[in-house]
Amino acid sequence: MTAPKRLTDRKREAIIQAAIAEFRANGFDITSMDKIAATADVSKRTVYNHFPSKEELFAEILNQLWARVTAEQDVAYQPDEPLRGQMRQLLMAKMHTLGDENFLNLARVAIAATLHSPERGQDMVARMNEREGGLTVWIRAAQADGRLKPVDPAFAAHQIQGMLKSFAFWPQISLGLPSLEAAMQDQVVDSALDMFLACYQLA
Repeated sequence: MTAPKRLTDRKREAIIQAAIAEFRANGFDITSMDKIAATADVSKRTVYNHFPSKEELFAEILNQLWARVTAEQDVAYQPDEPLRGQMRQLLMAKMHTLGDENFLNLARVAIAATLHSPERGQDMVARMNEREGGLTVWIRAAQADGRLKPVDPAFAAHQIQGMLKSFAFWPQISLGLPSLEAAMQDQVVDSALDMFLACYQLA
């Protein structure tokens, strides 16, 4: 049984959700800590007790986005298993993340804020480059086993994930389209796998 959240944790989460809503609606620069406090239905003092500045509150939103991006299911490379099944498991985990509305809201806030501040964008990219994703690690292992061509693993991982994002991330972020239905998720993942393996799999 999961223990109930403490009041202070619930207030912190309310503040973060209020900040996401306000940043998304009004932008980072216009949004005030007063407005965030009002939206979260807490005092301004409570907001500052949790987050000493608006920048630190935004940094926490970026941290949550980063945590979701890097929480994709890590599938350890299995030398005796077909490549397609292993990769499909990884890509479906990524697709699940891309279809999560909380993740999309975080991404919208982060992208909107970084458009007005290149420094924030550079910081976000630097964070994302600090840790290799599970797919990059898996591709490197498959290459070491002689089953994939020796392309840069990070490039190959970025390439196939870009195929997913062109259907399941950017249209939702830029055009407000709904997340993909399950059948379309399967189609996108399977077609991306077809192209990737046709290009990089060794006989």
